[in-house]
Formats: sequence, C-alpha cells, structure tokens
Amino acid sequence: MNTSLFGKREVLTFRRFRRKGWALFAALGREVRIGVLLAGTLLSAQPCLEADAQRISPAADGDDAEESDTVPLAAATVSTSRVPLALNVVARQVTTLTRTDIAAAGVTAVTDLLKLASAADVRQRGGFGIQQDISLEGGTFDQTLLLINGIPYGNSQTGHNAAQFPFTTEDVEQVEIVAGPASRIFGSGAFNGAINFVTRRHTDGGKATLQVGSYGTMLARARQSFSFGNRWYTSLSASGRRSDGAVRNGDFKGGSLYWQGGYEHGRVRIDAQAGHVADDFGANTFYSPTNDRQWEATRRTLASLSAEIKGSFHILPKLSWTRSTDHYQWLRGTHTAENFNRTDVFHLGVDAGLGWSLGRTAVGAAWRDEKLLSSNLGKPMDEEDWIRIHGQDGLYYTRSARRSSFDLYGEHTFLLPHWTIAVGVLATHHSTLDDFFHLFPGVDVSFRPSDDLRFYASYNTALRLPTFTELWYRSPSQEGNTGLRPERNTQWRVGATWRVGVWTCSANAHFSLGRDMIDWVMYSPDDVFHAAAFRLRSAGFSVDGVVNLRSALGEQQPLRRVRAAYSYLYQHRDDDADVFRSNYQMNYLRHKLTVTLSHDLPLGVSADWTLRVQNRAGAYQDYEGLAPSDHLCKYGTYALIDLRLFRRVGRVTLSCDLTNLTCRRYVDVAGVPQPGLLVLFGAGLKW
Repeated sequence: MNTSLFGKREVLTFRRFRRKGWALFAALGREVRIGVLLAGTLLSAQPCLEADAQRISPAADGDDAEESDTVPLAAATVSTSRVPLALNVVARQVTTLTRTDIAAAGVTAVTDLLKLASAADVRQRGGFGIQQDISLEGGTFDQTLLLINGIPYGNSQTGHNAAQFPFTTEDVEQVEIVAGPASRIFGSGAFNGAINFVTRRHTDGGKATLQVGSYGTMLARARQSFSFGNRWYTSLSASGRRSDGAVRNGDFKGGSLYWQGGYEHGRVRIDAQAGHVADDFGANTFYSPTNDRQWEATRRTLASLSAEIKGSFHILPKLSWTRSTDHYQWLRGTHTAENFNRTDVFHLGVDAGLGWSLGRTAVGAAWRDEKLLSSNLGKPMDEEDWIRIHGQDGLYYTRSARRSSFDLYGEHTFLLPHWTIAVGVLATHHSTLDDFFHLFPGVDVSFRPSDDLRFYASYNTALRLPTFTELWYRSPSQEGNTGLRPERNTQWRVGATWRVGVWTCSANAHFSLGRDMIDWVMYSPDDVFHAAAFRLRSAGFSVDGVVNLRSALGEQQPLRRVRAAYSYLYQHRDDDADVFRSNYQMNYLRHKLTVTLSHDLPLGVSADWTLRVQNRAGAYQDYEGLAPSDHLCKYGTYALIDLRLFRRVGRVTLSCDLTNLTCRRYVDVAGVPQPGLLVLFGAGLKW
C-alpha cells in the first residue's frame, strides 16, 4: 500500500503534552503530527531533536519553564529547506540550538548563542555582542548566509555589519546551523554554510528583563505575544542597550524593535515580520590597529511576507526587503575619511514540491536585486543624480552600484526504506558576470540501518560574489580590488550520528577546495590591506556528544546534563605571493572545545557552566603604541569559563551572568585585547 507523506485531512500538531483526561479526544478524527521537518538539508537532525526533548526540564529551561504538569517538546520543525520531508528521512546536517541551550547559555546577545556550536567562530572586538563577526568552519564572515525564519538577512556591502539583528534572545525559538556549501538550497549566498534564526510564534504572555553590570552596561528587553486560537498569532519585542565599553573607545548605545504575525489554518499558512535595529559605537581599531579613534553608526530595517500552501503539492512564496545604512568615521567626531553607505536588497522567490511514488520533486526560482548608494563605494554618479544623505546637512551620496541575480533550482529526493538520496542543482545568473547560467550541483545521501544509527555523505558546490567593500573600498588602511572574481567552493562530507541509552553522539569530516578565495592581506609591515584572491584547501572534523544525567543517575541528584563538542580544522593557502599577514581567512580556529554542564544548587538556585578552549591559527601585527612593527604575534590558545546563576521565584527570575571568570586576557581580532571578567545582574518578570 502506498502512503502519502502529506495527507489531506485536518492536521493537529502537538507542541506539548499535558496530563489531562480530555487530551486524547482532541485528536479524534484528525491526523496527528508530532515530528514533521521542513528540511531536506538536515543530516542527523533526529537524534539531536530527541536528545533535546529528553534533556528539557523546568530547572534546565530556566526563564521559560512550564508548570510541573506540562512537558514541553523540543521544536520539531526546522525550516532550512525548500522541500518538506518526514523527520526520519532527512539527509543533510544541521546543528540545532534550542530554547534549552539558550536558557542555559545565559547570553545577552543573539550572536553569543553561536559560541556553543563547534562549527561556528564568533570573533569580537568588545563585549555584549557589539562588533562581532560570524563564520563557519574556517570561512569568513562574508561567506556565511544569515536568515531570519528562512528570509535572507545578509549585507552585500560588508559582512562586518551582517550580524545586527532586530530581535532579542527572548524571540528565538531555535538556531539552525547548516555547515558547508549550500547554494542549491539557499542560493549563491550560502557559500560556506547558513545560519537560520527561527523565532517563537504560537505563545501567549509577555516578559521584561533588565540587566546591569560591568563598565556601566545596561540592557533592557521586553516581549509581548498573543495567540488567537490555533490560527492567528502576533508578537512585539523591543530592546535598549548602552555601555561605556569594555575596551578603549568601545562605548555603545542602541536598540531594536521587532514585530511578527501570522495565520495558519488547514493547508494555508501566512507569516509576516518587520524589524529595525540601530547601533552607535566606538569602533576602536575596527579596520586598522593604527587608529583607536574610529566610530560607526549602523541602521538595518527588514520587512518580509511569506506563505505556505501544504499538501501533496507544496508551494512556498517569499518576498522581502532589507535596508542597511552605515556611517563611518576614521577619526571620531570629524569628517576625516568619513563614509556613508546605504544598501537596499529586494528578494522574491517561490518554491514548489510534489510528492509521488518515486519520492519528492522540488523546483524553485528566486530573484535578488542589490542597490548601493555611497560616498566611497561604487562608480561616480553625475552631479545631477546625487542623492542627499538623510540627517546630514549638505552631504550627498555621490557613488552607486547595482547588481541582480536570478536563481533556478531543481531537486529530487528518492525515499527508500533505509536510504534517502537527494540530487539537485542550482542554475544562477548574475548581471555583473556574463549572459550565461552557471551550474552548481550537489548530492546528499543518508543510510539508516536502525532508528538509533545514521550514516551520511554529501558533495556540494557553491559560489559567492564579492561584497561592495571588497570591490570598491578605499581608506587610509584598506584598498579594494575591482578585478576580484566570484569565489567558488567544492566540498565532500561524511559523518554519522548514533544514540546509545542516555548518550547522543555525532561526528563528521569534510574536505574543501576553494578557488578565487578573497582575503585582505598585507605584503609588508608598513603596507595597507589589499583585497586579494587565492586558492585554498581545507580539511577538518568535529565530534559532539550530549548526556542526560537525570536519566543516567536518577532524578534525585543535582546534575542535569553535560554536553561536549570538539572541532579541528586545517587550511593550506596555494598562493605564490609573499604575504606578510592575513587579516581574516587564515586566522581561523584550528582547535575548538566546548563543554557545558547544568546542575542544581541549594535554595532553588540553578547553575550553568560553559568552558571554551580555542586555538586560533595565524598572527596579528605587534604595535608600539599605534606604530606598526615588523613583528607578528601568534593568536595561540586560550580558555574561557562562563557561569550563569539563576533562581525563579513565581513569575520573577533573578540571574547573575559571569563571563570570563578567570579574567583571561586574550586577543580575538587584530591586536585588540579582550576584557577580563564581565558581570551582569538581571531580573526578569513574566506575565
């Protein structure tokens, strides 16, 4: 008998179980769905999600714990794909950080969540989530695609400002990390992987949090959400922040506003979101260690509308607009080497899938338009075409650049009793290249000998256009290159996931070949940085394990769970040029070990410990004051210990976040010493 993956009856989705006698009757006459993934790109998602479900407890979930007669389930919907597939047949890798991980991490910034993932590298110039760059598996911040609920949120001007999100940690339901080339899934932007932030939808109530601590830092967040039956939902969140800064000229102030709403009934679902975020900060040595008086102000606005029509024939249209503005000063408070940039990105796409006897077939198309207005980047405009810069008296955008891309996508997934084989290709056309479509194929294979064991292998390719900064930027410390070609990447990947009792483990290895890879390099100690291209070979592996200590040792002891992850990476640059030093590409994390432990303390206090040991390859230039020398200092190895203490009293949660307990002094970026111990005291109220 043939069974369709997608029925036509009304679907009831369980998000939590309650011990009520009438609960079973709610499912009579309906199709019950407890685990459907919107993800053809996952590798080993099932064991990860099951482990999350096992390890959630009221103590572990901290601020978001439910009442004692309610057991929340781990989020069983992952939206990093164009093709809906059943949970037990997905074939590509995803790392998920759930609400449990978010609560246990005790982070104040969305980007800090990624420090827990073995594949992610978060480099920072200061604390509290300001001036952070995100990359995956040795790539750069420009090579990682960021998404919000599946909507692209990258910045084609520069990836430096891409991780400026309009929502807060209170809005995040889970974070999905897909490592490796994923162009045939997300388009040409997913060169070295993609990170999708999934926000919370069907919730009721609100929460407000205030934190104060080191260096005059104050962080405030508030969120209110409503759910009208099982059909309508909406939420609104806001945040504000300020600090004197943990490093010299590292002060900041800013805030954000984020709204989302939607409707779901039967086979139809509609989602909308809009957000705005603003930050002003002292940029210290943002682009060059020769100057610690830099300053920057950034603004980002997002609006999107998407829909989903479910069934054997599946349709997912999406429309979005993102505006990014950037005001940069080489010398704070002056017009010296001052830059103004505004980028508008429009994205329109539609995906369709059909389930039939041979599996699942999907096709899609997407159009993307990028327009830049600038005082420094792009080609000069005629004077009559100059555009006044908003909020600046007598200043104009005098340069501009524009490009567009059109993607066609096709994939078929063969669904066999123990095998899943997905074969697809992306055909992409870019207005700045030529008149041809360029093809980027990929294959994902998974083998499932049992419910507790899975093997997988994949081959994927990707392309990335240079950012406007890499092409055009000119400053006292940097020189762009208009002759840069698009980067190309080819990767092979193998791995396995397995579960043994209370243990859930995963391992993978990968090998990549990159062509026309872009980096900023210096050819001599007194040189500026040049945007240059080279070939790159990369190989690495990672292992990850989670143990549910409550199940292993019993409910009466204080230990809840422990999680450990380790990754190793090796890169070799094929370049005949004699380079003095690399600023980004070759300063990758060679070793990364992360261990988290959650346990209970007396008086109802819970504790979450995080240990991170990192060894960064490459070196930074030593400076005597602000004068460069010909001596290079290796980044080397450092260990950081963070602790979060919290106690919940009714609807109030009291917390203390201690970052870098041992006051370890280290350097993450270009000779900027990181602060020692950071302390934040907080109080939150739920209603």
